[in-house]
Amino acid sequence: MKPFTALTIAGSDSGGGAGIQADLKTFEEWEVYGMSVLTSLTAQNTTGVQGVHHVPAFFIETQLTAIEEDLPVDVIKTGMIATLETAKMIGTWIARQNIPYVCDPVMVSASGYPLMEEETRAALSEYLFPYATVITPNIPEAETLLEMEISTERDMEEAAQRLVKEFGAGGALVKGGHLDGEAVDVLYDGEEVRMYREDKILTENTHGTGCTYASAIAANLAMKRTLSGAVEQAKPFITEAIRYSFDIGSGKGPTNHWAYRKEREQ
Repeated sequence: MKPFTALTIAGSDSGGGAGIQADLKTFEEWEVYGMSVLTSLTAQNTTGVQGVHHVPAFFIETQLTAIEEDLPVDVIKTGMIATLETAKMIGTWIARQNIPYVCDPVMVSASGYPLMEEETRAALSEYLFPYATVITPNIPEAETLLEMEISTERDMEEAAQRLVKEFGAGGALVKGGHLDGEAVDVLYDGEEVRMYREDKILTENTHGTGCTYASAIAANLAMKRTLSGAVEQAKPFITEAIRYSFDIGSGKGPTNHWAYRKEREQ
């Protein structure tokens, strides 16, 4: 049996709620075999990030080479990429692959800790976005990338279209969790704008939502779904993960990666 496979290139979360840990848990829930390349190590828990150690670029490349030489990869997902050197190297590697790629431009942790160097933000658009099947910024990330204010659904549509047209990505999903009202996400695939709506869950336990959502999209792309189909599957997955999130720790608890499966089994 040859399973569908997914490679996540991202940072590690010692608290288990975000980063590599969230990505691999999500892949498992979709029965996609997960592989990982670590870009950074973080010391963090539900209250925030206490420290970060960036893996040297040469060793990140060594990890990528080890996978490329032996294991098949159906989809790539990137998360925390902290330095300019790392962004350039990973972008060069991804450019050689001819498979779907989900880029989650992780800039700041949920607790407000900066997770990339200032110069790396510009590097994302140059070295990573042009190869992405989809990029998945939340509203603050999209505002930073585009230097625009986003306060309405129409602003989100404009942002998604600009991210594709100005940065060369195949598609852009602007996540609207920071707006009041429904949890609305806007996808532009280069041709059409689509809206994805779910009830907004009022909870502080949202640690890891961005990583989990992007990984669910990646898993569905690995399973050969279209981009719009992948987002359509991933949206209820992350909604249930938030709805049944875990009230553990003394800060923002993590999402529940198996909630969607349990709901379907009932």
